[in-house]
Amino acid sequence: MPLIFTPIFRIIATLTGLISLITTVHAVQFNVAEVERHGAWQSMTLSLGEERLYRALEGDNYADAHFSVNVSPGACEAPWLELRVDLGEHQPESQVVNLVPADLRVDEQTIHSGQAEFRTERGDSGFYVRFDLPAQPLLFDEMRRGEILRLRMMRGPDDPWFMVFALDGAGEAMDRMAQACRP
Repeated sequence: MPLIFTPIFRIIATLTGLISLITTVHAVQFNVAEVERHGAWQSMTLSLGEERLYRALEGDNYADAHFSVNVSPGACEAPWLELRVDLGEHQPESQVVNLVPADLRVDEQTIHSGQAEFRTERGDSGFYVRFDLPAQPLLFDEMRRGEILRLRMMRGPDDPWFMVFALDGAGEAMDRMAQACRP
């Protein structure tokens, strides 16, 4: 009887196929290092091989969500804002789910209106919101001095989604993030 028809070979081939399928489904996980606490915020370095990201993060207000300011080498002067909410289950595909109006406001300061892109990443349990705001540098200055960051995202015409994040330590975390980005 040829080797290909033996039951043990079929089991091994099936297990090998399942293992390769499982490993391709999971999302890429960055290594987290150099974590430092700054009040309600943290600053950290994320790495994957030679790739580096630097992050200032507020993750104290919600058990399943965090708000972050991020930069990468070569683009240290172009930080981006991101919200991650854990959905509790891995997503089957990467996709942009929606693009909606969004407002961010620090205390009683300027209302920063722009767009929020809702997206998922294959193999990741997160729901990501990336913000595009015309006056981001002003928002960052207000975050450094403020107490509370308020978010409003319009999921539909009469369906706002509100979130609030503490800013205690945001300035220190963003300063350390920016310093780490510049060699």
